[in-house]
Amino acid sequence: MNRRQFLHFTSAAAVTQLVAGCRMSPFKTQDNKTGTRKPNIILIFSDDQGYADLGCCGSKEVISPNLDKMAAEGVRLTDFYVTASVCTPSRSGLLTGRYPHRNGLFDMIRNNMTNFGHIYKELEYAVSPEGAQGLDVREVVIAQALKPAGYATGVFGKWDSGRARQFMPLQRGFDTFYGFSNTGIDYWTHERYEMPSMFRQNQRVKEKGYATNLFRKEAIKFIEKNKDKPFFIYLPFNSPHGASNLKVRSVQAPDKYVRMYGDLPGTKRQRYMAAITCMDDAIGEIQSKLKQLGLDDNTLIVFTCDNGCGNTTPLRGGKGKLYEGGIRVPFIARWPGRIPSGQISDEFCSALDLFPTFLRMAGVRPSKNIKLDGYDMLPVLTGKGKSRRKDHFWEWQAKRAARVGKWKWVMETDRYVLPKDTTGELYDLSVDIGEKNNLATEKPERLKWIQSKWDKWMKEMAASEPRGPFGKAYLDKIGYGDGSYRISDVKTPR
Repeated sequence: MNRRQFLHFTSAAAVTQLVAGCRMSPFKTQDNKTGTRKPNIILIFSDDQGYADLGCCGSKEVISPNLDKMAAEGVRLTDFYVTASVCTPSRSGLLTGRYPHRNGLFDMIRNNMTNFGHIYKELEYAVSPEGAQGLDVREVVIAQALKPAGYATGVFGKWDSGRARQFMPLQRGFDTFYGFSNTGIDYWTHERYEMPSMFRQNQRVKEKGYATNLFRKEAIKFIEKNKDKPFFIYLPFNSPHGASNLKVRSVQAPDKYVRMYGDLPGTKRQRYMAAITCMDDAIGEIQSKLKQLGLDDNTLIVFTCDNGCGNTTPLRGGKGKLYEGGIRVPFIARWPGRIPSGQISDEFCSALDLFPTFLRMAGVRPSKNIKLDGYDMLPVLTGKGKSRRKDHFWEWQAKRAARVGKWKWVMETDRYVLPKDTTGELYDLSVDIGEKNNLATEKPERLKWIQSKWDKWMKEMAASEPRGPFGKAYLDKIGYGDGSYRISDVKTPR
């Protein structure tokens, strides 16, 4: 390493020391010449929420006054995408600003034996995928980039990026963690398939209470504690995802909120909406605390979701699908004085764009040593510029999709099944966001063009520096690896 590279890697760390065990940030902090306090950032991520399941997004059913007000006082994006149609890879793209196939966490971390009623023993769970896999430790998450710039950092809710100690939030730049590290829990017992799964810092704890309310309480405590310095809060609610216990698989919500939609115990849809309303109340209380402490005008709040589910009208498909309903999600941002009120924008943006946006806000210079796949979207949020995003690509369990400009190519298939016919479907999203009119036969040259874009992207992902926990064997199988894991046809002579 030469002197220039050495200074690049060490200058950010000189501003403040990262928490013990956390990787040094390669991002460089710029001088704050104005002397003004840096803005606070709160990133709220709901779980399995439909594109239409907010009042401000058109729902006549869901009661969401606080998020509706947030949209009225800020901006709502209609063309905002996540990096996967399921939990884990969607979060890996959000946290790193890099495509899941670049950061290595492009599939789920879960124990599928629970589908057959299997109850894991503690030792067995520790070496299972949920206990042992996680986001590669060489990856840098948002908190690691913001912490050297003087930010207090906290995460409250669903981490889903690894349960082993080296993958946990405190080892990834966060000062404070309260939540669970896997893909879901029982809202009341906080168990994951009968395994206690709630953490405070790095220690598992047994506490009482509805998960959403506990995350609300901890986030407010964090704000109060850090009111005198800039802070970054990542608030990934598990609401309105179904519970993940062997005895309970459906959505859970407090009776108070279920009664708002009908008689107890309520249908699955009623409990789903009740969980959203409870989360909406939590968000409203957090906003009230900001106002009470005089922090409201200096805080950007972003609300979005990990993937589609519930009511995705007018989009097609939902969770696990690469049609629009699985990957296009609600997005709201509010920052008084910086983001004009009541704006609705159809600019093409992605969860990949949040990382570079937060860097700019914090005065952190992007590292030349880390390839980010997003763009600063602050001009879009403030209404002062257009999105720099021209395309977005997806691959999950052999499914493929690409959006380039107004064009969308999607190839749906059964999970992990490589289809013989990879033609797929072609849609013009400018006139057909419901993906009803397949133009693949009518416009073969346009189809070939967008497929070539996806092919180029996948080759770039395969050529990037290897990351775990998933990698070459999978890429080889879909035809984009280096051949290391393919079966050779060469016969060894006896």
